[in-house]
Amino acid sequence: MENYTISQVYNSDVKNNKKIDELLTAEGIRRDLNLDYTCGVFDADFNLIATGSCFGNTLRCLAVSDEHQGEGLMNKVVSHLINVQYDKGNLHLFLYTKCKSAKFFNDLGFYKIAEIENQLVFMENRRTGFSDYLNKLLPFKKQYPKVAALVMNANPFSLGHLYLVEKAAAENDFLHLFIVSEDASLVPFKVRKNLVMEGTRHLNNICYHDTGPYIISNATFPSYFQKDSNSVVQGHALLDLTIFKDIAQTLGINRRYVGEEPNSQVTNTYNQIMKAKLPEFGIACIEVPRKMFNTTAISASNIRQAIKDGNFDVLKELVPQTTLDYFLSNEAISVIEKIRRAENIIHH
Repeated sequence: MENYTISQVYNSDVKNNKKIDELLTAEGIRRDLNLDYTCGVFDADFNLIATGSCFGNTLRCLAVSDEHQGEGLMNKVVSHLINVQYDKGNLHLFLYTKCKSAKFFNDLGFYKIAEIENQLVFMENRRTGFSDYLNKLLPFKKQYPKVAALVMNANPFSLGHLYLVEKAAAENDFLHLFIVSEDASLVPFKVRKNLVMEGTRHLNNICYHDTGPYIISNATFPSYFQKDSNSVVQGHALLDLTIFKDIAQTLGINRRYVGEEPNSQVTNTYNQIMKAKLPEFGIACIEVPRKMFNTTAISASNIRQAIKDGNFDVLKELVPQTTLDYFLSNEAISVIEKIRRAENIIHH
């Protein structure tokens, strides 16, 4: 094999980033919006011939030039990225790949979690990672006629979230409440989880679960395999539901509640896919109209805007007392400053 070098490509390196974009495009891949490390493999003449990136503990945007296929370069890129991740303390790693490449990554020590036919495969570097997660859920299985599930980010926990939880708890024998544990939100996971639990403490038929890495948020689902935004939403929903099916079977869940989304076409499309697909798995999908404040649907985005504006008169109308108490405390100062500094607070 020729003498190749591999090194990090920084965001400021306009020339090589352009080469990376060209290589990804040639391989039918778009640069993902969420990347925090990128590397390139260069030949003796400094031509870019392979690339790969990371976001959190996931490997992304992996590509090798057609002219250099079969030279072990992808192995070199993956090994480099694994070492980068290990140096950061990330030992449990994930990747998304095209279906035709899954066997190659399996040979490198990655194992299939879920597959969306003709789109992508979601993989991890632990043979029993997902099954271990399911086994940890098993003791919480309840044998009731109506067992429901809710998945929420709660960024932060609002009166809208509370309304949805109370409705699901009232209409079912038991409720499994999954809190998205990815720290991709302005309000940290530890805070979000505590606000959810404090705000629903009066309900006695709820079990709380961290989603771990297996329920993927909009923020970190890869977009680089799909040709347009609608395909991204469909791919995300199908992957979520493929994984959720196994979680539901483990816990005996037969109903999933979702909040209606009048303001976001993306979330509305996601909900429509859930309503179509979940019944195929024996799971009813119940879409609940959003709780309103005056004539506006209560949303986490509106709450973050009130926090950013320092408008606590509005905030107290949108959140439970437990959430309000947190944002009035000294503990919330750093989170409030983070929200005020953020350029974009109107999102999922």
